[in-house]
Amino acid sequence: TGIDTDHFQISPYPEKNPVIFLLIARMLWDKGVGEFVEAARQIKSAFSDVRFQLLGFLGVSNRTAISHQQIQVWEVQGIIEYLGETDDVRPYIADADCVVLPSYREGLPRTLLEAASMGRPIIATDVTGCREVVEHGVNGYLCKEKDANDLAEKMRDVIKLSCHDRKKMGLKGRKKMEDNFNEKIIVEKIVNRIENVLNVA
Repeated sequence: TGIDTDHFQISPYPEKNPVIFLLIARMLWDKGVGEFVEAARQIKSAFSDVRFQLLGFLGVSNRTAISHQQIQVWEVQGIIEYLGETDDVRPYIADADCVVLPSYREGLPRTLLEAASMGRPIIATDVTGCREVVEHGVNGYLCKEKDANDLAEKMRDVIKLSCHDRKKMGLKGRKKMEDNFNEKIIVEKIVNRIENVLNVA
């Protein structure tokens, strides 16, 4: 329920071109991967140098799983870069300018917590779980569910920001993690709640 802000330390914001958007998730349609790819296609028509990366397990046993062949098609078309899977997402988040999760439904998305803790702006769908992490216009943007056009618009908003402003947005996300989602704070609240219940009993 919380994030280890010591493990996911704030990382220097990349001051380079092109802008990199990163989606970290199992490769499922329900994670909004299709919308991410379609939005990427739209963005690339105007900003050809912007990069879009997918990181996560491929070959999931799930009815909404995306096939290897589909990923390869997108790669050949030059829309996305598939980075494979990893046990440590930190280097990939550090290299990205913005982390995106256009998922249809979530609990409390760990990838968004990790990205915000490392000081990256985040874009996510306006659904329960995501909206608890993303403050629209503050540490990122919320987009409409299953709407690639709206996602592309939010990506354009990030691209249009100066590097300095994207960095500021990321820092606000880091502060939100420290103030509200630091696992030490969460654990303390849980322990206090348990103690209160036991005292009442």
